Amino acid sequence: MKTIGLIGGMSWESSIEYYRIINETTRARLGGLHSAKSVMYTVDFAEIETLQHQNRWADAAQILIAAAQSLDRAGADFLVLCTNTMHKLAPDIEANVSIPLLHIADATAQKIQAAGLKTIGLLGTRFTMEQDFYKGRLVERFGLNVLVPGAEARAVVHEVIYDELCLGITRLESKVRYVQIIEQLIEAGAEGIISGCTEIELLLQQADCPVPLFATTQIHAEAAVEYALAN
Repeated sequence: MKTIGLIGGMSWESSIEYYRIINETTRARLGGLHSAKSVMYTVDFAEIETLQHQNRWADAAQILIAAAQSLDRAGADFLVLCTNTMHKLAPDIEANVSIPLLHIADATAQKIQAAGLKTIGLLGTRFTMEQDFYKGRLVERFGLNVLVPGAEARAVVHEVIYDELCLGITRLESKVRYVQIIEQLIEAGAEGIISGCTEIELLLQQADCPVPLFATTQIHAEAAVEYALAN
């Protein structure tokens, strides 16, 4: 089994889910007392969040590059960046390490294609919903049609992530608002929904969504195990 290098801490609430899913999936695949070979580097999310909202992405890149290089030196065979938003910096990381990075958008798009869907709604931070690093990859590499909520709804989704979910807070009223936003995306033509922030899965499950919900933490973590076990 290859050693998985996890760049976590963005936030640590979802990094815990990565570790749990990766090890549960490994045990399910291999049986017995098996667990995944992995090494994790966790950053201080307060530093990252400040740089995000100050638009200082080059400074954030240096933190993640250092984390990736540390994992490379520690013996990781490939990298898993345990966040959707910071895949904005995936090219910077890839250019500065000798090991591959398993991209969260690719793993998610492959699941969407396997389900036979074409038009997908995207929820996430405003960076993920508004910038092209994520949406553009889904469109250009996988031919998907990507819908995002309107400006007011995007603000709600973003604020719930940072003000509640990243702090480990889940509120029923926030779930209700998210479901309303999902319903609006479905009315606009979405055949499925991407929970394009790793914390959203702390709030929403498939039972809350009337169309297929593509849970990126689950998908990415399972893809990491598949890659680690592949010859």
